[in-house]
Amino acid sequence: MRRELFVRSSCFVTWIMKTSVSEIFWGVLVVAIRDIIPPPQRECFNDVYIAYELMDTDLHQIIRSNQALSEEHCQYFLYQILRGLKYIHSANVLHRDLKPSNLLLNANCDLKICDFGLARVTSESDFMTEYVVTRWYRPPELLLNSSDYTAAIDVWSVGCIFMELMDRKPLFPGRDHVHQLRLLMELIGTPSEAELEFLNENAKRYIRQLPLYRRESFTEKFPNVHPLAIDLVEKMLTFDPRQRITGEF
Repeated sequence: MRRELFVRSSCFVTWIMKTSVSEIFWGVLVVAIRDIIPPPQRECFNDVYIAYELMDTDLHQIIRSNQALSEEHCQYFLYQILRGLKYIHSANVLHRDLKPSNLLLNANCDLKICDFGLARVTSESDFMTEYVVTRWYRPPELLLNSSDYTAAIDVWSVGCIFMELMDRKPLFPGRDHVHQLRLLMELIGTPSEAELEFLNENAKRYIRQLPLYRRESFTEKFPNVHPLAIDLVEKMLTFDPRQRITGEF
């Protein structure tokens, strides 16, 4: 019996996505592929091993550490994230899992985006699964089961990451799906009817039956964060993805 190279076609698609996306942005904006290690014999082809360039740490480890971070550090990290995101989106690719542990760093503070296992080319089809993005960095449209989403999902994730970088703790550390949505609405407030237009009727009904939340002042909640940084984060964390700032600059 002929041995299947991959048990499920999705495994092959994931592998191709990881390798091809990294090839597109090779070594400059995302972690570079150094080698792909083949099996010793074709009959034993069950796994693929990809060797990436070595980076020293990731943003999650830096945030959790006692290392002091200046405003210049935070600005430089954000600049590199947005620069990488601009080029990723320019190729019609959504990362769909941006989080601190997927942002690698070296001793020179060079930042590279990694883990394209959930990445997707936006032109493949109109339907996309909503079960993407780690919960704490998931935007409202995904929490409300929208499959018609755009590159704005990555921008929301960057807003959460940037605020976590400056405040040194997660912005929306939800315990589950429902708690996650409540946390973000407690901060950005209950959306208006106009902001609900992009949602399906079931999602609209769900939002309408929730308690009303008044928008918190970011400036008062985060008094140690620079006003310009607050302004940018507020533009990234809009409930309606159509109003969210883009990665263009």
